[in-house]
Amino acid sequence: MAPQKKKSTGRKRIATTGSAGKRTAAGRRVLARASGRSVSHVVVKGSERPVVRGAKRVGTVDPRSQIEVTLTLSGLRLPDADHLPTKSLTPTEFQQQYGVSSADIDAITKSLAKYGLTVSRVLPATRSIKVTGTADQLQNAFRPQLGIYKDASGAEFRDRVGTYQVPKELAKIVTGVIGFGQRRVARRRAAVAKDVAALRPLGPQDVETLYGFPQGTAAQQTIAIAEFGGGFFAEDLANYCGRHGRTVPTVNAIAVDAPAYTLKQILALPDQARKDELDSSVEVMMDVEVIAGLCSNATINVYFSTFDQKGWVDILDRIIQDRPVAISVSWGLAEDDPDWSQAARNAINERLNAAALMGITVCVASGDDGSGDEETDNRCHVDFPASSPFVLGVGGTMIAGAPRPANEVVWWEPPGRRTPHGGGATGGGVSALFPRPSWQKVNIPSQNKGSIVGRVVPDVAAVAGDPLYDLVIMGRDAPNGGTSAAAPVWAALIARINANLQGNKQQRFLAPLLYGSVAGKPLGAQGCTDITSGNNVSHPQPGIGYSAGNGFDAVSGWGTPRGTNLVGLLPQI
Repeated sequence: MAPQKKKSTGRKRIATTGSAGKRTAAGRRVLARASGRSVSHVVVKGSERPVVRGAKRVGTVDPRSQIEVTLTLSGLRLPDADHLPTKSLTPTEFQQQYGVSSADIDAITKSLAKYGLTVSRVLPATRSIKVTGTADQLQNAFRPQLGIYKDASGAEFRDRVGTYQVPKELAKIVTGVIGFGQRRVARRRAAVAKDVAALRPLGPQDVETLYGFPQGTAAQQTIAIAEFGGGFFAEDLANYCGRHGRTVPTVNAIAVDAPAYTLKQILALPDQARKDELDSSVEVMMDVEVIAGLCSNATINVYFSTFDQKGWVDILDRIIQDRPVAISVSWGLAEDDPDWSQAARNAINERLNAAALMGITVCVASGDDGSGDEETDNRCHVDFPASSPFVLGVGGTMIAGAPRPANEVVWWEPPGRRTPHGGGATGGGVSALFPRPSWQKVNIPSQNKGSIVGRVVPDVAAVAGDPLYDLVIMGRDAPNGGTSAAAPVWAALIARINANLQGNKQQRFLAPLLYGSVAGKPLGAQGCTDITSGNNVSHPQPGIGYSAGNGFDAVSGWGTPRGTNLVGLLPQI
């Protein structure tokens, strides 16, 4: 017989016990207040995280194991996407205006010392603090629910579920604690191998001709590439540049949270690790070779980090210090995938905001899985960080017909997403999380009922499908593509353009400029070739998507670049 319900008193009740009779966190706080005791910790907003789909908890974390976490700190609020300044800030100016205060650093150091934790590094410009300690010390300080989990592939990893907390005295200072877990939130996939002879893949001269690259070799420019696995193979780059008659640029492989492997080091790894790192290296070398072939006198910094949330935060912290003109990012995950925590996504977006304020254009691939973006809920999704209003989202096209030049259309191969047997399509659509910035003056509704008027992705596009890009991987021809290749094309173009500009028109965040007006017409419409045919519908889910048309659209943005036009127009805006 069901118990009778008590009559409501009109006051909100807070349960103090869970289903097993144990005190809940909310209940403990209520009882503490009732008894006159102070609350020692406060839950961090947005820290909630469910268990990884398909994973099971298989053990506990060794309490003596050493763990580093990155704390994101509050500070003077950064200008939002609607109010970005017209003049870019230097890293020193940014730190002076928005950096974390010494008082906050002292407060954190003093508070965490009570738990035995050590502040190992302070990055005031990006408002980050690295903290190290044992799992037991972190558990006492931040109260995460840690465990060892096994995913569907059999891989084991440390992770956390639920929320975490911070000591009460830090509640207004610390906005995120990133690094408890190791679950994957950075993905990309290589294309299925195709017949090289039939494709006639694009070399650097083809790209320059197709997209009207301005003269030069990007001398004195620094370009960053963000990688989440793999290594850099110098011999392959030398072979690639030699094949195309290009000077080998200066390339620096920089370890952040992950090793900057050489081929020799990867081949010495255990079987599964070797396979994983070689697979990732194919993608790394595509990024490097595409940019190197187009920017032979630039400095190319390749940064390697882990594919978890901390990896994202730490790699951006590190890159921003060097203030490159552009960052190429060919990794991402659906913006509303539950593997992101809101606090971590906010931390990443805040660093992208900082990059934009410093005039760094972060070129981010929009994804290779069409309108579904690997999600299976019958709704359209866009990739993060491509959906951030502080990046340049880059979609994909393909060239229909031969010989070149030929008709360029939206990249779509059946079934509109990556599969083990082929396929793929450009990501693109309307964000469900990030509002549309005021400068993005376009009228494109979301395909999802009840969704917000969100940021539209991508801003621009470049070849992602056939005929792919000519590449050399481990001494062999290995043509590849995807929006993972389109992003470095745009990063290279921005470096070439910046080398041709002067004064305060250099080093500016490009995305909002494309929507500005020159002689009564959007810069993007004059600086890009409009792509008017194709769509990004992924099957079987969601079975709907977005289509190209005249003018700006949610699959190719303004279109593919006209580099020389952009050089001439940018000084006017």
